[in-house]
Amino acid sequence: MILAVDSATRWAGLALHNGTAVLAENCWQCLNNHTQELAPALQNMMNRVDVTPDDLTAVAVAIGPGSYTGLRVGLALAKGLALTHEIPLIGVPTLDIVAANFGAMDKQLVVAIEAGRSRMTAAGYQWQNKHGWQVQWGPKNGTWEELLTPLSGKTLFAGELTAERVKVLRRMNNQFLAAPPALSVRRPAVLAEIGWRRLHAGQTDAAEHLTPIYMRDPAGN
Repeated sequence: MILAVDSATRWAGLALHNGTAVLAENCWQCLNNHTQELAPALQNMMNRVDVTPDDLTAVAVAIGPGSYTGLRVGLALAKGLALTHEIPLIGVPTLDIVAANFGAMDKQLVVAIEAGRSRMTAAGYQWQNKHGWQVQWGPKNGTWEELLTPLSGKTLFAGELTAERVKVLRRMNNQFLAAPPALSVRRPAVLAEIGWRRLHAGQTDAAEHLTPIYMRDPAGN
């Protein structure tokens, strides 16, 4: 059974997946801070489905881009479980989790998340047959307008998109589309499935070497 942990931004999530079914999933907007909310939420979720840490066979964790505190808390929890129970650890880039919500399409996919200080972090993906969504540019930081300006053509946007950001992208180019909100959220069950595939492909990470991806803009912010 694999545990998925995502606390990269204020949108946090946990999931349990046995390779065949999602046993539990919990997503929420973190109102206080990840330090206070993540561990109790995990304990409550595991209690509901009568699972203990001894039942885990691997842990998948979002490694960023994301907030300093959120990534630090999530990685500490994931690494602690992996080391204590001697189970594999799989780090997954945050934006890849959203991209995995979508199937093949003939347009670019851009995934964006909050970066603080009115800035966003985004990456562009293209569908590549058997390999699925592959990063073509980014991740990079900037204001929403700065990230949109170089783009052209049919593009689907997903991620942490406010109503105002959707208005801006539609105003800039009539070929820019916003994904439905339900497909824009990072689902920890999707993170778990990515982790499951990588686990069985032998693509695991050493806990002592896995580090978060922090993004800084050219000005160092």
